[in-house]
Amino acid sequence: MNDHKFCLISAYIAASFAATEVSGQAPSSRPVVDESDMAVQEAPDAKIRTHVTLVNTPVTVVNEKGQLVYDLDAQDFRLTDNGVRQRITNLDLGNNPLSLVIVIETSSRIEPLLPEIRKTGIVFTETVIGPQDEAAVVGFNDSVDTLLDFTTSRDKVLDTMNQLDAGTAQARLFDAMATGIEMLSRLQPQPTADLPERRRVMVIMSEVTDVGSETHLSAVLKRAQLSNVVIYSLGISRTLAEWKAPSKELIPQLVPEGIFPQPNLPGSVQTPETEATRYGYGNLINLMRNVKSQFTQTLQIAASRTGGQYISTFKGKSMQAAVDEIGGELHSQYSLTYEPAGMKATGYHVIQVQVNRANLKVRARPGYYVSPPEH
Repeated sequence: MNDHKFCLISAYIAASFAATEVSGQAPSSRPVVDESDMAVQEAPDAKIRTHVTLVNTPVTVVNEKGQLVYDLDAQDFRLTDNGVRQRITNLDLGNNPLSLVIVIETSSRIEPLLPEIRKTGIVFTETVIGPQDEAAVVGFNDSVDTLLDFTTSRDKVLDTMNQLDAGTAQARLFDAMATGIEMLSRLQPQPTADLPERRRVMVIMSEVTDVGSETHLSAVLKRAQLSNVVIYSLGISRTLAEWKAPSKELIPQLVPEGIFPQPNLPGSVQTPETEATRYGYGNLINLMRNVKSQFTQTLQIAASRTGGQYISTFKGKSMQAAVDEIGGELHSQYSLTYEPAGMKATGYHVIQVQVNRANLKVRARPGYYVSPPEH
């Protein structure tokens, strides 16, 4: 007898802002297989076993001030899957454990920022990685290195972060993302009452520039969606790193501040910025806007398409504060469970989540994939 297969799908919704609604998350274990059209020969007294598809959808809700909201019940949510209203069968708050990969750029390009990156280790271990969570650390420059495989020891994570060292000038960002997703995709334990489904999360601390990767960003994001990996991206700036470089690289100040040693260039107004450009190091200032724009485009896309959150450190927010914000969100998400009804099982599912209270925002993922049956 060919039995129907039992599959459990878990979808993770995390973070891209929408004013009133944002979509849901992807399945987290094996895909649903629809075998209803396959020939089945049954014994006279045989019973047909049906499969049950469960979608577990973490949702973050904030008020108009960006503060997390904790007092919602199942009836406060409206959830649709491919446009079909679904009945929420269970609601939980922040209990599912994490499988986390921390991906960190360690190229010489951002070496002056490594001391601050190392300091985030204590924040990861205190506010992001909980007692039931596991974490791994991946570093990348001209190579991609697994600095620490999955462990529940927060001391090991902290030690690894404290020992981060700069490598070469290349930065294989996309290859490193692919490595992290592959590590998370191999974690496929069946959830039990004692071992609930883990949320697969990747936190990236990197600049925008990818140098030397063999993997394309589009392929990385597709694999992340198929493997239910939520990406949180923390933007660091090479421009800021160069500003923090040893002062010997800059021209020394020869006259009092506000007084310029040379007359202004014809048709220009003398400012510190124009003088910096004149002497060959003002490109850092001039490139800041372009660098920020490019970085936002890359890492914000990665976050929004997987249900995560992009946090920039360009405007004075420290890396430690950004990591703390990510930890606060991960451990304050509602988990909505439902059994999809009224639609085909396979293909891309669009999940939309709304709340029935005014002035609240939902951070969520656009949807999830269910692969077709294997032949």
